[in-house]
Order: sequence, then structure tokens, then C-alpha cells
Amino acid sequence: MPLSRAIKYPAALSVSLLSLMAVTPHASAQENTASGPQSTRTPDEKWGVSLSVENDLFTASNSDQHYTNGVRLAFISPEDSAPASFLNVAKKVPFFASNGRIRTSYSFGQTMYTPDDITIAENQPDDRPWAGILAGTVGLLSDTGLQNDGDGNYSRIDTLELTLGVVGPASLADKTQKIVHKNINSPAPEGWDNQIKNEPLVNLTYERKYRSWFEADVAGIEFDATPHGAVSLGNAFTNAEVGTMFRMGFDLPADYGPPRIRPSLPGSDFFVPDTEGFPLSGYLFAGVAGRYVARDITLDGNTFKDSNSVDKEPLVGDLQIGFAVIMGQARLTYTHVYRTAEYTAQDGADQFGSLSLSFRF
Repeated sequence: MPLSRAIKYPAALSVSLLSLMAVTPHASAQENTASGPQSTRTPDEKWGVSLSVENDLFTASNSDQHYTNGVRLAFISPEDSAPASFLNVAKKVPFFASNGRIRTSYSFGQTMYTPDDITIAENQPDDRPWAGILAGTVGLLSDTGLQNDGDGNYSRIDTLELTLGVVGPASLADKTQKIVHKNINSPAPEGWDNQIKNEPLVNLTYERKYRSWFEADVAGIEFDATPHGAVSLGNAFTNAEVGTMFRMGFDLPADYGPPRIRPSLPGSDFFVPDTEGFPLSGYLFAGVAGRYVARDITLDGNTFKDSNSVDKEPLVGDLQIGFAVIMGQARLTYTHVYRTAEYTAQDGADQFGSLSLSFRF
């Protein structure tokens, strides 16, 4: 099947979604409230921006291998700030709660993957292929804002995201890594001529998370648990994931954990501080997730062309631990991730760190 035909309908969907997601920054939530059931809580009227950097530099090995770097910049709108016609359409998404308040999200990022030894110029067919991804994502988030009321109603967020991008030399991952390594006096990556070929990427992801599924307060220290489930479909990643995140801290903010770069345990680009408490708060967190991976283009290679590839592991697990500090309208998080082997010839698990800085304005 020609590639242009294969992406025709997803591309049309993306144009429609992008046009619908035009935000009216100066319109108030009261002016744009959609008809139908609504949450009674006051909508959050602040924008959010998050910058996330993931790198194996944060590990003890301090080596470039496998998933070696990711950068993502994300913006998230105030609740119910889009035109009322769009909010009405968003609330008709079958998986969204009818009383959820709607946010729109926009992100752009780059990720890169390399074999164990980046100084080898020759092809390494039994190691992870060289690959880079450059992609942008638009999304809808529906947040009920409910708290655990004892009757099975929990805070819930549903997320629907469309990702468009490219894998291959057009991702500019080779140039990025070479420039960075030259400036920090690290070994030059020599094998990018063997990277996966250019291919447009189209991916659709749906995810649901429950906050306050479990919550407790012991001597002023708060605890909660946030289970999640997600499905991704596309020529970049096709997988299904389930997992849970646990938090422990003071004045836990209304968020769903630290933001992360997919495919990873999810968090949220937005957070709402506990304004009734001390302006400084924070928490420790730990999370686990398991994914069934049907497709990963960075391991399976190109969809429509011959390229380097390896036999992937169908089941991949993540364990993450870290901390978050919230001061006023800013949030700083660090996450350390342990990931099981992603391909059959891989020698052991991987680990990397993720640093994120978020602001509300």
C-alpha cells in the first residue's frame, strides 16, 4: 500500500483536530462553558508549561546506549477555555466523563536511541538500531476534579492524544547528538549512517488515570495511589499498558505525577497547588507499569521499507522512583527509571533519569 494512502485518513483527522483545538486565550471559562452536565468546582484558569529532559547521563554508568536522550516541551490550556462548540464536541468523546472539565495540550519533542557502543561506525545487526524521532502532539484532557467520596467516585482524568512526526534522518537526532557530544567533549557517535530510514509517524493514544483511588493521612503525611491504563495505536508505537503510581508527601497537589515522554509511565503537565497550605510542598513517589508491545518502530524498523531491526520483547516493565517539589506556581521533579530488556539480545535492564520543570501562568 502506498505510504501516502496509508496516512491519508489519520492526516485528515489531525487537520480536523488541530483546527478544533484553536484556543481563545482571552475568553473566560464562564463565557465558554459547554452545555450539559458540568463539574461544580471552579475551573482552573491558568496555563501550564513543562520542559522535560530524559537521559542516561543521570545513571551511574553515564553511558550512551539504548534510549539515550529525550527532550519534550509541552503547553496545557486552562480548563474549559476553548470555544463552547468545541467543548460540546469534546464532551461527546465516548470515553470522557460528561462532567469533566476540558483542557487542550500541545507538545513537541525529540528522542534518540543508539546501540551499546556509539563509537563503532559499522552496522551492528544484533544491537539496538540507531533511531531518532521528532514529533508533535495535540491532545484533549477531561478532568472530573472529584475526590474519593466513599461511593466509588474518584478523581479521574481521560486523555486522548494525536501524535504526528517522523523517524529517520529527518528527525535531526544524528545532528543533535553530534553537536552536543562535541560541545561536552564526549565520544563522537559514529554509526548514524545505519539509522532507521525516514518515515512519517501517526499515533493515537488513549489513557485513563484515577487519583484518590486510595488515600490516607497519617500524622499530617498524605498518601495516595493513582492507577492507570493506556492504549496506543500507530506505526510508531502500538501497545497496551497498566500500572499504578504511589505518592507520599505534604499538601499533595492536584496532579497525576511528573510529566514523562512516551512510552513511559504517565504523569500530567498540569498541577494545581494546595493553596490552603504552606506555599512550599512536595512528595516522594514510586510507580510500576507493564506494557504489551505489539509494535515499536525503534526496534521493529521501518513499516514500508527494509531497515535495521531486532527481535523485541513483547512484555516490558518500568519501575520509577523520584521526588517533586512545588513552590508557588512552579514544580520541579526528578524521576529515576528502571526498564526491563526491550529486545531479546539485550544484556540486562536499562536505567535513565528524567528531570522536569513546570510553571503555571
